[in-house]
Amino acid sequence: MNTLMKMVLMALATLGTTTLAVSQTRPADMRFIERLDADGDGVLSRNEVATARQRLFARFDRDGDGAIDDREIEALRDAVTDRAVALQARLGRAWRRMDTNGDGRVSAEEFRARTILFDVADRDGDGRLSSAEIAFMRDLILGRRG
Repeated sequence: MNTLMKMVLMALATLGTTTLAVSQTRPADMRFIERLDADGDGVLSRNEVATARQRLFARFDRDGDGAIDDREIEALRDAVTDRAVALQARLGRAWRRMDTNGDGRVSAEEFRARTILFDVADRDGDGRLSSAEIAFMRDLILGRRG
């Protein structure tokens, strides 16, 4: 995931949530390691990094010819641009919905009061977001689930 997408997702999460279960949050570097750590030992080996790079290359090499060409790079650029435009639109809509009095500004009270994303993400209604609930929403926002 590129930096722009991470920033937009963080903005969406911030706009929609006011509280996260602290015990469920981990620094970004830990999540990165967990994603690539195939043997679950908490560290990345040269082999695990090489395997991750190989998977990434395979995703970029859409025609499977063993090389990433200009067409594939352009398709990646288009996909990133399309996703960024869609996320910008979502962010704009969310911001406008937070401005409940319509004055073109979001006050601290309006910001704190808006928790729709939190409410949707809190699938079991316990007032806390588990890592599974956060992962579900992340995948939903990124279009990884039906």
